[in-house]
This record gives sequence, structure tokens and C-alpha cells, in this order.
Amino acid sequence: MKLNQATDYAFRMVLHMSLLSPGEKVTGAVLAERELIPERFLLKIMRSLIAAGIMRSFRGVDGGFALNREPQNISLLDVIRAVEGDAYLQQCLYDMGSCSKSCRGRCAINEAMGIIQHQLIDQLEGVNFYQLAEREAVILQELQPLSQVQ
Repeated sequence: MKLNQATDYAFRMVLHMSLLSPGEKVTGAVLAERELIPERFLLKIMRSLIAAGIMRSFRGVDGGFALNREPQNISLLDVIRAVEGDAYLQQCLYDMGSCSKSCRGRCAINEAMGIIQHQLIDQLEGVNFYQLAEREAVILQELQPLSQVQ
């Protein structure tokens, strides 16, 4: 499984929003600038995050985007599914008819990959953006003295 660039950007967007005060809004332009994401691409990704209930948008002069759920209720898997849909390690894990060996999706490799797939899903579900935001705050604090020296 290889995650695409949109998913990487979505992770960064949700992490950025998780570092803000609850309910705080940010415009797409500001978020794009802070996270170094092309604004048009950011807005496309944002539509997927809104459709998945991860983000919400506000119109008008004070418009922008905010998290729609608490960071502890948003997992890495939620973001992956919002942007890419369900992610599988092998095609035969979701389409048994795709097996060129004609074993209807059942072989030792399929069984092993199925176990690994379940473990991966569990790990991705187990990491939430509250945890990531806490760690990111520590990393930013550690990096701050470095930026002051330069």
C-alpha cells in the first residue's frame, strides 16, 4: 500500500487544525501557506475531509475551516479513508476474483496478507490526532531554539 500525496497533505491539514484551539477557524489560503500545500489542491482535499465529517466549512467574512470532530476522535485511518477510500495491501483481499492463480482469493499468501492487513488497520485506527498534536507540540518546542539560532 502506498499512500498518495493528497493523503500526506490531508494528514498535515488535520494535524495543523488539531493544534488550534477547539472551534478555531482557518482560511484555506492561510492553511495552504502554513503547510506549504498548493491552495487549489488543498481545497480539493478539504472537500473530501468535509464529506467524511472530519472538517467543516464556514462561509462569509469570518469563514474558513475547522475540525468537525475532536482530534481524539479522528484517526489516521479516518483520513486515509476520506481521501483514498479503503486501502488494501493486495487486490485479492477485496476482490477474490482478481487472483490470477484462480484460487478464489485463498492461498497462504492471501491468508498472511489478510492478517497483516488487519494489524495495519488496527494500528492506523489506534493513532488519533490528539496524540499526534501532543507529539507535534513537543517537536515544535524542541525545534524552536534551532530556528532562533539561524
